[in-house]
Amino acid sequence: QVQVVESGGGPVQAGQSLTLSCVASGNIPRITNMDWWRQNPGKQRESVAGITGSGKTYYSRAVKGRFAVSRDKSKNTVYLQMNRVDPEDSAMYYCKVNVDYRDGTYEFWGQGTPVTVSS
Repeated sequence: QVQVVESGGGPVQAGQSLTLSCVASGNIPRITNMDWWRQNPGKQRESVAGITGSGKTYYSRAVKGRFAVSRDKSKNTVYLQMNRVDPEDSAMYYCKVNVDYRDGTYEFWGQGTPVTVSS
């Protein structure tokens, strides 16, 4: 079993910065990708950013140039540095961790951390 816990969310004013963290623990032979997603009530969950096992990063068009994803493999932790936040960035932010086992790769999600951006 794998536990995924996000933290760092909260209220923030537009234009400011916020850093989210996500830690994975439990039975983890190897983590491949670690991703950030976000969702608002009544809307589909959308991919925000992610990082591969080799350190390659990827971003949605909405956040590219403002957000930065990084990873500490020794701590099974991924970060999302959110810069120049906008009210449109308000959402529940979720972390998804892909873990490789002998019988395949499995996804594990956290419970989310809320971000509220005020103008």
